[in-house]
Amino acid sequence: MRLACWLLACLPLAAPAAPLKLALGAGPEARLLQLDQRQVLSRGAVPAELQAPLGSLWKLFVYAYLVDNQQPEQPYMCKGENRDELYCCASGESIERDQALVQSCGLYFAPQRLQLVAQDWARYWQAHDAPAWLQDLTRLEPQHRVPVSELLSVLARLPAQQQAREVLLDVLLQPSQEKTLSVLGARMRVKTWSWLAEHDTRARQGGFAGWLVDGTPLWVGGSGTSQDVLQRYAEALEAALPNGPSMDEGRCVEVALFARYPVQAVLQRDTGQRAANGALRGSFEVQFVNGNRLSVDSSGELFLAVGASAPQLTARLAREEYVARVLDREASAQPAEAAKALAVAIRTYLLQSAERRGDCLAISDSSARQRVAPRPASAAAREVTAWTTDLVLAGSAVNYHADLPGSDRLSWQHAMEQAAAGMRYDSILLRAFPRASLTRWNKPHAACQPLVAAEAWLLAQQRTWRTRLDAEPGYSETRQFAVCQLLSGRPYVDRERRRIFVRGLYSLQDRLDLTHEYLHLAFEAHPNSQDEDYIEHLARHLLLE
Repeated sequence: MRLACWLLACLPLAAPAAPLKLALGAGPEARLLQLDQRQVLSRGAVPAELQAPLGSLWKLFVYAYLVDNQQPEQPYMCKGENRDELYCCASGESIERDQALVQSCGLYFAPQRLQLVAQDWARYWQAHDAPAWLQDLTRLEPQHRVPVSELLSVLARLPAQQQAREVLLDVLLQPSQEKTLSVLGARMRVKTWSWLAEHDTRARQGGFAGWLVDGTPLWVGGSGTSQDVLQRYAEALEAALPNGPSMDEGRCVEVALFARYPVQAVLQRDTGQRAANGALRGSFEVQFVNGNRLSVDSSGELFLAVGASAPQLTARLAREEYVARVLDREASAQPAEAAKALAVAIRTYLLQSAERRGDCLAISDSSARQRVAPRPASAAAREVTAWTTDLVLAGSAVNYHADLPGSDRLSWQHAMEQAAAGMRYDSILLRAFPRASLTRWNKPHAACQPLVAAEAWLLAQQRTWRTRLDAEPGYSETRQFAVCQLLSGRPYVDRERRRIFVRGLYSLQDRLDLTHEYLHLAFEAHPNSQDEDYIEHLARHLLLE
């Protein structure tokens, strides 16, 4: 027994990690959930005594103040003189407000640099019925502790909330949050925070705060940095967060319904009388010239115009309702991961193909474009759409088909098979659109700037190299890759996304780099992939001998 004690029992036991705290909602309806990495442990009201340090959340309040007061942009210029510029920009570069919020650049939001006046600040937040700690500019420090219930109430009515929510989607679109985005999608719009742990200055505590896609305020806190919390608890948060529709007011899509099928008449279903011009409310039957009939329902979003020619039906929809209706018409909301991938493709196709018409987008309902269900979207389609709200692809043209895959084309049949095999929506999209990157609707930015000539050169070289490389242990020729422009640093390969980043194609060194990184990808299932000397020697042999 003593020996067992010496080996095991006498070792100090690590204290179990405290549960993650997730607070949702504001006012009397606010609820606190405690989670481990697998499940919800408890639910209850948010205690009045629950407090947390502001951490980096103070920057969100400065951001809201600047945006709501329409303050002119004041970029921060990095000079290499402050170590905190690590969160901002490289020496000689500058950073602006939106990116500063996403990257948590405190130097940008420093009240002294922005020349914020304490009295003006106090009057502004008093007018917005903010708590005393937010009215006092001197308390706007990361170590200042505030009641979580008050923080949630401030977030619920924060000025400039819509713009902040759009910008904060970029937090999960950063390369470091690929897993989180894969698990949680676009359900959260949050500002991260971190600070020293309460009882151990060598440890950290952190989390995030912001909103769900439906506008519900939330706050999360736990042990470790904000990055630790996001990555460790993504699966548990996915299960714990409620599913709600997105807030999509004021963003409209005008759809010319039945573009390829001339309408003969639109009748009220209960009376059989012809519908009057204007907004339709109720149940109707559409009679087509070819003799077909279709029942439709409208709550005022369908408009009928009867003129000298055939009657015209137009739907005026919120953007996310449009995506959900197309999902219902073109496929279904199951399997979920395939449906999420298709929702992103539908939204991207709309962005790339629709015409601008005032404040709206205009697109036809046809098999040549996207087919739209002429009735309200199903709850399941709306849930999938909300999960992906604002997510689009950038970097390549986007198309999809029921069962035919192709270059830059998603096959719904293949997507369902991939989802059944356990692939998440982002991996399904990556297979169909290898050059594209997930990004947000109003700021589409591709992480991969394709080098088309370099990719074509590499594909052609594969045929030349085949006999030589087939004799190498572990070699597996692959044509599933993209070649992307390297903006800085050394050439590398992103194995997960099967992307090769190089400077170009025109010098011998460029072609050596491209060959070297391709070989890393082609030997990825063999130890040779990790042998830099072997890979470099083989690349030189292929090009120089």
